[in-house]
Amino acid sequence: MNKKNNNYAVCFGEILWDIFPTGERAGGAPFNVAYNLDKMGLEVQMISKIGNDDLGRKLIDQLETWNISTDFIQIDDERPTGTVLATFDEQGEAHYDIINNVAWDHIKILQAHKDLVENSDAFVFGSLIARNEESRKTLLQLIEYSKFRVFDVNFRPPYIDFELVKTLLGKADLVKMNKAELRQIIEFLGEDYIDEDKSIQHIQDYFDLNEIVLTKGSKGARYFVGKETYTFPAVSIEVNDTVGSGDSFLAGFLSKRIQGRSPEEIMRQAISLGAFITSRSGACPDYSYEEFRTFREEHFSPTI
Repeated sequence: MNKKNNNYAVCFGEILWDIFPTGERAGGAPFNVAYNLDKMGLEVQMISKIGNDDLGRKLIDQLETWNISTDFIQIDDERPTGTVLATFDEQGEAHYDIINNVAWDHIKILQAHKDLVENSDAFVFGSLIARNEESRKTLLQLIEYSKFRVFDVNFRPPYIDFELVKTLLGKADLVKMNKAELRQIIEFLGEDYIDEDKSIQHIQDYFDLNEIVLTKGSKGARYFVGKETYTFPAVSIEVNDTVGSGDSFLAGFLSKRIQGRSPEEIMRQAISLGAFITSRSGACPDYSYEEFRTFREEHFSPTI
């Protein structure tokens, strides 16, 4: 798919190797978003850091093969490239052992970042990148430059600091979370979970937050915009694995949200891309936009 406009997004955070029983794959939630945004035809820049090691060089080679910019990938001479040891349970759900104190924990802010983020149409970040001081400090500075701040909650135990999460929720313009994360946030806020609508409304009011996307796996997703709510069913597919399904959903969502499309079109793209990636192996499978478009039209009614 050719990139037809000047819209671009910046994804900030971890880029790493997911080490699976079957081999290693490039990953990290913000990178998965960047990869799929690129596939949707959007320009994207990734701000991250890798080690000056073989795994880091392999990541650079992989990004260049995919024609994804490496202009803002920093090199760390002291710490290794990030890795995650991944396993699957009987339901195909992934579980992660995220190695600590690696290169992406130490992203430095650069002068060039200010213009990059200020002129972007979306600045995408999660909570994991802020587990250590240096990358957290950089994130909190970069957020202030952004005109559209997208917080992908993406809790990864044991790296959950709710005071930090509250700060990020308070700065976000759009938040994506899943059902389990919604319950955790409500509990952190000292409230009893009653139902989705009341919980989302409480978070919107507490943080003066206009847009929230709630993903629910096989039960679909909901998009809350102010007082309006849009509910969509999931696409029925045969699950290959769930790695990166939420990240691809967000990429599909942003690819249309940035263009100012209707909530229906935004959610159709998001749910379709999340399902498409779930039907493949890994978070960043090789595919063309035409393959995705065919899948979307086959699985979604043209009226949605």
